[in-house]
Amino acid sequence: MTAKIVLLNGIGSAGKSSIARALQGMTAEPYLHVEMDAFLEMLPEALQENMPGFAYRTNWEDGKPSVVIAAGPVGRRAMQGMRHAIAAMARQGNNLIVDDVMLDGEMAQYLELLSDFAVFRVGVFAPLDVLEARESERGNRLPGLARGQFDRVHEGQHYDLEVDTSLLSVQECALRIQRRFRL
Repeated sequence: MTAKIVLLNGIGSAGKSSIARALQGMTAEPYLHVEMDAFLEMLPEALQENMPGFAYRTNWEDGKPSVVIAAGPVGRRAMQGMRHAIAAMARQGNNLIVDDVMLDGEMAQYLELLSDFAVFRVGVFAPLDVLEARESERGNRLPGLARGQFDRVHEGQHYDLEVDTSLLSVQECALRIQRRFRL
C-alpha cells in the first residue's frame, strides 16, 4: 500500500497544527502528524536563537516588527533531516500529515523525496492582520514572525487545495481536505 502524505504549508499561526489534529480525527486510515516545531524543539536550547542553529533578526516595517530567520549549518541539517525522516516514515507505509513553513525551496525537495507516494499539497492562508493577532494571543511566538514570513511562504507555490482559516473553521478546513483527497 502506498503511503499518502498531506503537506500543509503556511505561515506560523495560520492553523496548520490544528487542522492536522482535526484531520486525524476524520480520516478513514490512520495518519501521523509530523510537526516542524517538534523537530525545531530537538535542537539544544543554546541553538534555538543562536547560530549555528537559527538566528532571528527583527526589522521594522511601518512601525511593526518583521522577523527574518537565518538558518545556520546545524539548523539546516535538522530541517533537511526532517524531510528525509518524513520520506523514511512514508517508505514504511505510514500516512502522514506534515505541517511546515516552507520558505526556501523545501516544497521541491519534498516532492523529490516523496515522488513514490501520493502527495497532496495544501496551502493554509489567512490575512496578515489575523495572523498577527493570533501570534500575539498565543504568547509563545516571537512578534513579527508572521510579518516576516507573509510574502515568502506561498510565493511561487502551487497547491492542490487552498484553505483560508479566517473564513473557515479548523473543522471545515479539515473536512475540505478529507473530502477533496478522499482520505
